[in-house]
Amino acid sequence: MRLVWIGAACLVAASAVLADANAQSPARPNLSGFWGAGRQTPPDAALVKALPPNTVVLADAGAIEFPVGEFGGLRLKPAAASAAKAWKPEHEMTIERVCLPPSIVYAMQGPFPMEIHQTSDMIVMRLEYYDMVRLIFLDGRPHPPANAPHTKVGHSVGRWDGSTLIVDTTHLSASTITNNGLSHTDKVHVIERFWLANGGKTLMMLQEFEDPDAIENRGARFVGWDRGNDFIYPYECDPSFAVNYQKK
Repeated sequence: MRLVWIGAACLVAASAVLADANAQSPARPNLSGFWGAGRQTPPDAALVKALPPNTVVLADAGAIEFPVGEFGGLRLKPAAASAAKAWKPEHEMTIERVCLPPSIVYAMQGPFPMEIHQTSDMIVMRLEYYDMVRLIFLDGRPHPPANAPHTKVGHSVGRWDGSTLIVDTTHLSASTITNNGLSHTDKVHVIERFWLANGGKTLMMLQEFEDPDAIENRGARFVGWDRGNDFIYPYECDPSFAVNYQKK
């Protein structure tokens, strides 16, 4: 009995070591660590060429914002266009709305840092922006049924294609695409590709999204984060900011 127990313990230990090795093998680079504020990066020509037809690359990552009426080449469906035309910045500066987080469609391209914690079966992304936390399942599970709850982080499943992490996200609740009135619906579908560049010092992302109820074509963004040695700080959104804004 003792030998059986020892053998089982060794098997569990070996499995844990193997799982950790798989999470950090050369084919599956370790993305764990602190990554500084997101920023716009030049589009990769080869990846742009490989994008599906009818896709436009937006240049609004990091601190860049489109002016009112500019949507980076996205063609809006009538309802989305009407809502965007009626939108005004002060609509967001109310007690009810000022602390509402966006979905990852907008949050992932913003000028904020994040932490990544990687295992063989899951990757956790902790965003400083609105204290958002993403769980990316790597264990082969499917997305839940269509009637499952929708949230601002959605449901994400991932897989490795060589050294590139590919993440597929559904079940996102309606929220911002661009910070000038264009929003997606809960039908939005997001695909992200993450890879390391600059000798592992830079994390790159190609974000693609489509929403048949909001836009006629597809959108894409290129975003980069530089590896650092810092901490994620609480976002702690204070809705009284809206009151101060209204007094101006």
